[in-house]
Amino acid sequence: MTSTQKCGFAAIIGAPNAGKSTLLNALVGSKVSIVTHKVQTTRFNVRGVMIEDQTQIILVDTPGIFAPRRALDRAMVQAAWNGAAEADVIVHLIDAPAFHRAKTSGKTEARDSRTQDDVERIIAGLKKQEKTAILALNKIDQMPKDQLFDVASALNDTGVYDQVFMISATKKSGLRDLTAAMAGRMPVGPWHYPGDQVADLPMRLLAAEVTREKLMLRVHEELPYAASVETESWEEGKKGIRIGQVIYVQRDSQRKIVLGKGGQTIKDIGTASRAELSKMLGRKVHLFLHVKVRENWSRDRAHLALFGLELGD
Repeated sequence: MTSTQKCGFAAIIGAPNAGKSTLLNALVGSKVSIVTHKVQTTRFNVRGVMIEDQTQIILVDTPGIFAPRRALDRAMVQAAWNGAAEADVIVHLIDAPAFHRAKTSGKTEARDSRTQDDVERIIAGLKKQEKTAILALNKIDQMPKDQLFDVASALNDTGVYDQVFMISATKKSGLRDLTAAMAGRMPVGPWHYPGDQVADLPMRLLAAEVTREKLMLRVHEELPYAASVETESWEEGKKGIRIGQVIYVQRDSQRKIVLGKGGQTIKDIGTASRAELSKMLGRKVHLFLHVKVRENWSRDRAHLALFGLELGD
């Protein structure tokens, strides 16, 4: 450790689909959190690691904060708030265009209305916990500047933000200033990870997340959220890495969807996942996927514990 080294945690919180995983990947410069167009994709706190000069920032991509209806939902929301409570800095990421449409449109779409409700829920939560946050207005490339400033002004009046940044995670616009602000708040101390490490995730878990992303992208309409992926085996040899994974679904009808006609769907999922894992690991990957029915996987404490989720009583 040098006398100028700093290290700390920055939690990225927000409503589902605000762009948290995209922001995390953009800041780290490598893919460590899965990204799909579906809301509530991130199910547990994903840690990415980035370096800014002599400062190491451990980024925590949290599940979206929304009104939970199921036990799994409640566990995900609690995981998000736990990540925020333990962080040195909280970044509240907001889908600025959706929030503006919800506040000003006479015919508000359901998705925009949910965004507004979730943002207000997070503001209330920050006030309750007496926390302040950095406000990051995302997707600024999709709206006029005058509307953007209206959103910033209205949110700044809530009193829970001490800095405001306007960014586009997909365009990587405005990220340098946001990074500098986070780095400036990190406490003095030794780095927690080697300088070349970009994620604090076991590779077995990260591999399962890659396959879950490909699964959601392939069958998102037929199988919105009723699936989980677990890496059961991992064997490294001279000819590459042999990975065995199980896709858990809740009903036999869902199993048939994942398999597809003649097994084509699961073959496509495996091909896409294998290609990304081979690139990520820098070695040839032999991936073997199986689909099993586990009716209550979303309420199975042992299964969810693999992802750091805890069900309430």
